[in-house]
Amino acid sequence: MDLRKLKTLIDLVAESGIAELEITEGEGKVRIVKFSQQQPVMAYAPEPVAAAAASAPAAAPAAPAAPAAPQGHAVKAPMVGTFYRAPNPGASPFVEVGQSVKEGEPVCIIEAMKLLNEIEADKTGVIKEILVENGEPVEYGQPLFVIG
Repeated sequence: MDLRKLKTLIDLVAESGIAELEITEGEGKVRIVKFSQQQPVMAYAPEPVAAAAASAPAAAPAAPAAPAAPQGHAVKAPMVGTFYRAPNPGASPFVEVGQSVKEGEPVCIIEAMKLLNEIEADKTGVIKEILVENGEPVEYGQPLFVIG
């Protein structure tokens, strides 16, 4: 699939009401997902698994009012993917509420495109709240933990 065709598909997804589009052409596969960030992220590979994400249009509808934000420092997702609290299904979680963490210590894993990425605490403190359930999809910039 050439770059012009990909650009056209990304523009169509960004302008339309659909949130996700997946196309298989030959042995290549492209997945375009619309999310709320302003910067587009795109990837393509001739292998069976590839992904592309398009930014939402500038005039996105306003989100409903959120409940009061938790007090403390929020550890945010650095990427889009699936959130996991433990290194593998049978293991205990990296952290629990009330546990002390040091800056650089792993707190969770985000799986993105079949790659497991350890997410580290970016501040020393105590885990006050875990904001995401195990196995849930997360967006770029979404708060995962609150460190107090």
